[in-house]
Amino acid sequence: MNLRTALLSFFVLFLAPAWAGGDKVAFPEGFEKGVLYATVDRPDVKQYRELFVPRSSLEALQAGKPLPSGTVLTLVQYRAKLDAQGAPIVGQNGRLLRGGLAGIVAMEKRTGWGSEYADEIRNGEWEYQAFTADRKVNDKAKLETCFQCHKPHDDTDFVFSLEKIKGYSGKANVRNGTH
Repeated sequence: MNLRTALLSFFVLFLAPAWAGGDKVAFPEGFEKGVLYATVDRPDVKQYRELFVPRSSLEALQAGKPLPSGTVLTLVQYRAKLDAQGAPIVGQNGRLLRGGLAGIVAMEKRTGWGSEYADEIRNGEWEYQAFTADRKVNDKAKLETCFQCHKPHDDTDFVFSLEKIKGYSGKANVRNGTH
């Protein structure tokens, strides 16, 4: 084995599986035509968030089937409006007031995706990508964090809000917390 082959083998076997890459996930055009199934206040990061699922994926899940290949879950991040001291402003309904668009994060499921990752990081067949407010890839995003954060949720197909999607009844679930 020559040096070039040895280095390539090392990269493929040991380094590549540890890197989380979003190059497979394109911007989720038309996500807003899907179902807004939840909104989330995140005062800890001064954000108001909206979560979208394609109607076909919602219907599959509510019919007792798993989220199908091709599902794209979209999280839209808005900056919370802030007071003069920099604290998030809460409206009369007890919710954070939505400010300007901060970014968009998508998680996409495709048959066969994820096989290049080591078991310690793999999230089933999901991949992640973060986008800026102008819909371009956010090259500063640390996608490894997505994998690490979702990894403990293997019992819900790595989706924090799976039960919220299942329970959707025509009105977005409102909550505080993660995602």
